Amino acid sequence: MYIFATFKYNMEMELTLRELEELGLSKEHLLVIPLDKIKYQSKLIDSMHRSDGRSLMDLSAIFGIIFMLLGVIYGYVLYWGPILWGLIGLVFGVVLGFIVDYYITKKNENNMRKRGSDADLILMIRCEKDNQENIERVLWNNLVLGVGVLER
Repeated sequence: MYIFATFKYNMEMELTLRELEELGLSKEHLLVIPLDKIKYQSKLIDSMHRSDGRSLMDLSAIFGIIFMLLGVIYGYVLYWGPILWGLIGLVFGVVLGFIVDYYITKKNENNMRKRGSDADLILMIRCEKDNQENIERVLWNNLVLGVGVLER
């Protein structure tokens, strides 16, 4: 039988391997596979068919509308009039929103390089049926993210 476990790379994973070897499993019965993380690149505009919710145009549109509205309102008392100040506010808001969203996205991109999973390693254990409970107990006591069992 095979037992699969996912781990975040930390000291608990090293302690788990040590405890499993103390249970009598040799290194031939253990296989540790590191996972590659996806390198995420933000898109400027989400398409209709592929949207990840991280478009750089959302905040630009919001800031553009707000500054356009302020330009139109205050354009009645300023020299160039409401239409020209509305267009100036629109351009200023879009550029400001894009810059703010770009830096926020780049800052968060360094912290969130993965999509939905914290797993860094997969541990595969080949064992007999009678050792399954002991091995699962060791895994769950050492901060494993998930455990799967394949009986063959």
